[in-house]
Amino acid sequence: MVRMQSYNRLVNVTVIALETLLCGAAFELFCFLLEGTHWQKVLNAPKGQIVLTLMLGYLLCSMQRSVILYKRKVYAYQIVSIVCWNMATYAVVAGIILSVGDYMDVWSYFFAGYILFLWVCMLAFRLGFRFAIKRIRLGGKNRKEVLLVGSAENNRQLYYELTSESWAGYDVKGYFDDAPNPAFPAECKYLGKTQEAIGFLKAHGSVRGLFCSLPPSEKEVILQLINYCENHLVHFYSVPDVHNYFQNQMYMNQVGTVPYLSLHREPLSRMGNQFLKRSFDVVFSLTFLCTLFPLIWLVVAVVTKCTMPGPVFFRQKRNGLDDKEFYCYKFRSMKVNAESDRKQATRDDPRITRWGHFLRKSNLDETPQFFNVLKGDMSVVGPRPHMLKHTEEYSRLINKYMVRHFVKPGITGWSQVTGFRGETKELADMENRIRNDIWYIEHWTFMLDLYIIYRTVANIFRGEKNAY
Repeated sequence: MVRMQSYNRLVNVTVIALETLLCGAAFELFCFLLEGTHWQKVLNAPKGQIVLTLMLGYLLCSMQRSVILYKRKVYAYQIVSIVCWNMATYAVVAGIILSVGDYMDVWSYFFAGYILFLWVCMLAFRLGFRFAIKRIRLGGKNRKEVLLVGSAENNRQLYYELTSESWAGYDVKGYFDDAPNPAFPAECKYLGKTQEAIGFLKAHGSVRGLFCSLPPSEKEVILQLINYCENHLVHFYSVPDVHNYFQNQMYMNQVGTVPYLSLHREPLSRMGNQFLKRSFDVVFSLTFLCTLFPLIWLVVAVVTKCTMPGPVFFRQKRNGLDDKEFYCYKFRSMKVNAESDRKQATRDDPRITRWGHFLRKSNLDETPQFFNVLKGDMSVVGPRPHMLKHTEEYSRLINKYMVRHFVKPGITGWSQVTGFRGETKELADMENRIRNDIWYIEHWTFMLDLYIIYRTVANIFRGEKNAY
């Protein structure tokens, strides 16, 4: 473990040091490209002094966040999110220092151009670093051989997580248990009884990780494995058997000397993240409602009145944050009917008019919900709110269904952009949607919200088979 922590620190220090040098080099290059132009007049101090100040500012800002490139499963959106936060912080810090010291005019296009140029450089550097690591691992290097002891459900799921992305660099040699488990993947080889694991480790010195999911009743075997691993440079990982009551990420905490696992660490439970998300909701909603919405409303109102009797708007009670009820607004896409609060829309639903099909296919029917966002009942991004009848039914049928109400519902969400939009014909369809909703709650970042919005807009133009 100490060796791994040292490796992680080395990667962090190396990346931050290289980026700090890149920060100064980018400014030098930017000045060189604009040499001889009037933009040089914005510099009020020697260029070398400005470069050192910028490098120091970036070093201070980048040290506040983890590099995460040392992790074996790192996704592009996570890297983009960290780089954006680093650059936003750096722009503010560098701007204040340069203004107070009167080093340069930070309100100029020159400084804005430099920040944009550096942002592109940092993205290219980190994404390139990640790409290089992936290619190295796919080429057979920097891989980690691991062993599984125990074939409980949690270790089975772990096997899929370790092997789902070959670029993560895990090579699972097989598993040990008292007997072969027919439910375990056939491609994961059964190697023998748990007592034989140490002999296997002695014969295969290249194994550097052991994941143990044995129950507490196997205490003697577990202690033997721990002692061997600790004395032979093998990382021992205990995989708690929590699959039966929670399938998402767990978090280790400690009170005094007593460790415990918590089920949730929702990023949106933090005040700063709540303020950021709410600020974005208000700005985004006001911008949309004051620009595009009046035109959309005018067109929808005229066509709706000409094609079907009844009101233009439709409102329906739905469950929101902390299971509180609120009225969700939409443009009406169905004929007035008595089943609107009980029956879900289906493909070729006779209640939906031809104009209503267009509204639903283009997502225009959802645009009045920006008023819900402005009121605070909803967010731009979050789990889709369900009608009261569905919440009552599915909360009894699906375990952990109510977890989705820990955050505000959204106009769009992670489930909607990953293929779980529309009618839920089978219970498994709703279970998959809930699983994705909980994943979003656990992994929320501001960049993830922006990515979901991008995917939503892209799907509108590309078309979705589940949009009806």
